[in-house]
Amino acid sequence: MKYGIAEILEARGGAKRDSLIPILQEIQESEGFLSQEAVSEVGSRLGIPTSKIYGVATFYNQFRFEPKGKYHIQVCRGTACHVLGSATVLDKLEKILRAKAGQTTRDGLFSIEVVACIGACGLAPVVNINGNFYAKVTEQSLTEIIENLKNKEA
Repeated sequence: MKYGIAEILEARGGAKRDSLIPILQEIQESEGFLSQEAVSEVGSRLGIPTSKIYGVATFYNQFRFEPKGKYHIQVCRGTACHVLGSATVLDKLEKILRAKAGQTTRDGLFSIEVVACIGACGLAPVVNINGNFYAKVTEQSLTEIIENLKNKEA
């Protein structure tokens, strides 16, 4: 069930600083990302400066500050994927989409996330797009995958 920021904070009534991370996780789960509004509201409620909240949230790579794209692309950077070229795949993806890891394209269609390991090492390098896994991805196959998704939207 999706809750708004106010409802999440109300449910945690007397929350203190030690509740910051669980609150941020719950807001992100509900909203999809941590907006400036959410960070400000949490700061006001918990008596924590927004700069401190951003400091905590940016330390952990689980937090996003932009909404996910319609197509959320996860690039595995685990050992097997790294050895078999995932850095090249990520670089190509960033060039094709003109967005960096952690960002969403301006049109809101694609977002890129780097993950430590997807757990499909035998298929390396692996890319996951909205739960669909693509195995042994190359620069060429990645270009085709992205073009197919763009064409689907046209």
